[in-house]
Amino acid sequence: MLLRSMFAQNYRSLRSIRMDLAGVNVFIGENGVGKSNLYRALQLVQAAARGTLAYEIAAEGGMASALWTGKRRLEKNFRIKLDIEVLDEERAVTFRYKVEAGLKPPGAAGFAFEPNIKEEELSMEAGSRPVIMMKRAGPSIMVRGDHGRMEDYPEQAMVSETAIALLGDAGHYPAVGAFRRVVDNWRFFHGFRTDRDSPLRQPCLAVTSPLLAQDGSNLAAVFATLIGNRGVPGELDDAIAAAMGGASLSFPEIGEYAEFGLIFPEFPKRVFQPRELSDGQIRFLGLAAALMSYRQPPLIALNEPESSLHPDMLGPLADMIAQAAKSSQIWIVTHSQMLASAVEERCGVRPKRVIRKEGATWIEGMRLTGVVDEEDD
Repeated sequence: MLLRSMFAQNYRSLRSIRMDLAGVNVFIGENGVGKSNLYRALQLVQAAARGTLAYEIAAEGGMASALWTGKRRLEKNFRIKLDIEVLDEERAVTFRYKVEAGLKPPGAAGFAFEPNIKEEELSMEAGSRPVIMMKRAGPSIMVRGDHGRMEDYPEQAMVSETAIALLGDAGHYPAVGAFRRVVDNWRFFHGFRTDRDSPLRQPCLAVTSPLLAQDGSNLAAVFATLIGNRGVPGELDDAIAAAMGGASLSFPEIGEYAEFGLIFPEFPKRVFQPRELSDGQIRFLGLAAALMSYRQPPLIALNEPESSLHPDMLGPLADMIAQAAKSSQIWIVTHSQMLASAVEERCGVRPKRVIRKEGATWIEGMRLTGVVDEEDD
């Protein structure tokens, strides 16, 4: 499943932007140009699929903070609009999902800081034209039933809940469920805690963990699962050795909890515990688990992964990104030209430079259609 394009309008610094996307997407730019808002807009699509869009927007200050705050044109319905296209390459089917959220009207139900979901639509295209599978206007939902006809869904949506989550939970609509599962499996890693009490530094329950939790709290279990199921560390150990002067993972016997340590060549009989590692070392291990877990998610998004890393670690990080890109779509937001160049060298993709254009976030060289003009080498 490939995220083929995304559109965002009226969200923070995103006045109106549409982008075509590739297997590996690197966004680089100065502070304050809105790189993280692109990342965050995509994460809000996942929140809509999970049914947590209202919570996510309320948590960042509510609709008043989330809406575009620049100069506004006269618009009758000023809304945040998000729209994505996902291509199922095996079945040659394209899903398109869009959602619009606006302010709560005076006297309407709901809480002041949460969004009101105004419209939603999910369509599928496998032939000459798209077929609408679900459409929502206000609280009313229509969905394509077993007989292929659009019909009223018997339950109305609450003002801040998404129809895609409501119908996905119902379990009767395969197209809705298939799309929702893909988006739900995207993984966003926008910074690991590295302080003394960081989840990355703690033992975790010894439970088979094919994917890293967003906060890294199952890091040791992810490493143990990867090595236990593949027999040898392989590429993971190679990446750690390249980034940390030949260091290798060490595991005590696993009981109720999973733990790990590092052995460095200069201290072959000494196991360094996670609490002893530097911020950069523990962050690199978190990124290694995110990019090289036993089961790869369809999309891995990293926000400023270079933070706290020594420059010597950026090459091994780019190697892991290139390896992960063989099975996952990659989205990277970075300040680091060194990392962007290393990923370009290994993956053959030109970084997208994020700029401000008339106060709004934009991609340098991008047309209104979402295509970026490539410069000749």
